[in-house]
Formats: sequence, structure tokens, C-alpha cells
Amino acid sequence: MTSRTLPDGAELRTAAPGDEPGILALIHDLAIYEREPDAVENTAELLTQTLFGDEPRAFAHVVERDGTLVGIAIWFLTYSTWTGTHGVWLEDLYVDESQRGRGYGRALMAALAAVCVERGYRRFEWTVLDWNEPSIGFYRAIGAAPLDEWTTQRLTGGALEQLAAG
Repeated sequence: MTSRTLPDGAELRTAAPGDEPGILALIHDLAIYEREPDAVENTAELLTQTLFGDEPRAFAHVVERDGTLVGIAIWFLTYSTWTGTHGVWLEDLYVDESQRGRGYGRALMAALAAVCVERGYRRFEWTVLDWNEPSIGFYRAIGAAPLDEWTTQRLTGGALEQLAAG
């Protein structure tokens, strides 16, 4: 998918070089929404390298309305040893608060679902904060099911360095 026009004239498209400042602004807005306003360490330069470098490691779809990015879906590939196929992991989905209710979130999710179907990927997964009832409701409305038996684990900082040191 390169681009498609949404019913209200907004454009849903694959992110392109030059989008980094708008993507980063929406990442900052998401961090505020998720109650972590000071957590973002990402930069436009890091986004350029990650999304558009010689070997992109992550990908993004955006919604642009009136020349401004108002929605993002940032994702990367996973792999299932059980199915023997890749999948999509949605790292971030965010639509500017003033633009919600226009179908942009659903359009972004549909675009990633289409990537999965077109490429034969069998899974499309993500996490959601347990207090984020609006998002949970949205995900249920599009047919997503929770994996309550799984708990996300994470190593960072000193614990990550300690394990790496052996």
C-alpha cells in the first residue's frame, strides 16, 4: 500500500522520508496520553535510520490531513516458530485527540491487517495498557481478543546490562 484517500479527504499512506518530525510529535503526544511525558528518547534522526535506512527495522503508516500528520501506526515484523510465518507487531497506534472519531484508527489497523493478509502473515498483535478503556473498547469493536494468559516481560537499564555481562 502506498496511499489511499479516506472518505473525508485525509490520506492514509506508508510513511516517507520527511515525515519524521510529524511522527515524532505524535509519539510525544502518545507519551503524554500514556502518562509518561518524559519517557521519549527518540529523535527525528533515529526515526530516519530506523524507518528509512539501508535496512529498515520498523515501518510506519500515517494519516495526513490538511498537510499535517494526525495519525500513526508504527510496527515491525515478528516470527512465530509455531506457524513458521512472520506477523506484525503494532508498537504504537495513535490518532491526535482532535481527530478521533473520523475512522483513522480503524483505517490504520485495516491497513496493517491488509499487510498481514497480502504477505501471508498469520498474526497481528500488540499490547494495550490495562487502564486504557477507550482503546480496549476500540480493539474489541474491531474483533481483537485479549491474551489474558500472557504477561509481558521486559529487561532494561542495569538489569539488561547485568544479564548481558553474564
